[in-house]
Amino acid sequence: MIKEWNLLRFVACLSIVFLHSTTQTGISVGYPHTEFYNLARLLLCYATPTFIVLSEIILANRYPDRLGEGFFSKRIKWIYFPFVSFAIIDALVTFNLSSTVQLKDKVLDNVLFGMFEGYFVLIILQFYILHYLVIKFNIPMKILLPISYVVMFAHLHFLNYSELAFIKDNRHYLKLPFTAWFGYFTTGYLIGRHYNKVIEITRKYKWYILTGLLMAMYFIAMNYKFGFTSVNSKRFDLFPFVILGSLAILTFGKFVPNSKIINTISNYSFGIYLLHWQVQRYVGPYTANFFEHTSTRVIGLFIVSLILSMLIIKSISLLPFGSYIVGNIKRKNKSVRIPESQYGSVNPTVSR
Repeated sequence: MIKEWNLLRFVACLSIVFLHSTTQTGISVGYPHTEFYNLARLLLCYATPTFIVLSEIILANRYPDRLGEGFFSKRIKWIYFPFVSFAIIDALVTFNLSSTVQLKDKVLDNVLFGMFEGYFVLIILQFYILHYLVIKFNIPMKILLPISYVVMFAHLHFLNYSELAFIKDNRHYLKLPFTAWFGYFTTGYLIGRHYNKVIEITRKYKWYILTGLLMAMYFIAMNYKFGFTSVNSKRFDLFPFVILGSLAILTFGKFVPNSKIINTISNYSFGIYLLHWQVQRYVGPYTANFFEHTSTRVIGLFIVSLILSMLIIKSISLLPFGSYIVGNIKRKNKSVRIPESQYGSVNPTVSR
């Protein structure tokens, strides 16, 4: 595993936990009426699409021409089964917190339609199928890339702006088809397929990447100022911020030492994504009452929910079937150097 991938996953994971810490704190004691707070929450929404696009970067890099043996069976065991497990857990927690919820209906909604925080898994699974089709039929990206952008932005435009009753009543379901994330797939595919060349270019023009990232943030801020204040990961203006932010971390990540903390949280990230929301639903009211200010409430909930999530994941992973609930957290992360003759001039540090 290239260490910069672990760093990007680490950053995205902590960002989503921090974002939901602001959400749960707001649910408990109300949101502060400051533009900075809401804008910061909006920017943190980059985390979920970053996690999604990183999955395709890794996939395209590892399987550029054909999928490995047992590819889909492994993904079913360590990605889909945890999704189903937490779909049920979320339904049980929701039922426990609200007696008006019909448990059976909630379980079905979660499993079939991702009606909980784990919905991103259904998108990643679609990316696996897309990747298989692209390499099987050798679909050229010079054709698919522009098509994916047109389709994605059209989908997001209707999803965010349409006043049609059907769309307004089914926004959650309509965010699940791959067409709403198509541009992330093709961009991630190109980055992963030509990873060494891409990173070589971004390292050469790293200050342009940072400048573009700042411009992408400014673009989001201007849209927020002009009334597009929705805090969600389906905003069309998040796309350049996600891609440039990912490239920036992958580019400058070479300066970050290989860290056990980063690698551990990276390995736990899938389980953290699925579990932290449930932990926060119970812990949030306590941290909100314990601390006096919004900042300390959010930071307190962030730290407590992250630690509790990792402890629970570690405990579950010790069970014989634990990886089917929290995913595979036992990947090795031993840093090695790859010869230039094999990987070109970039010569990235990878972790196995």
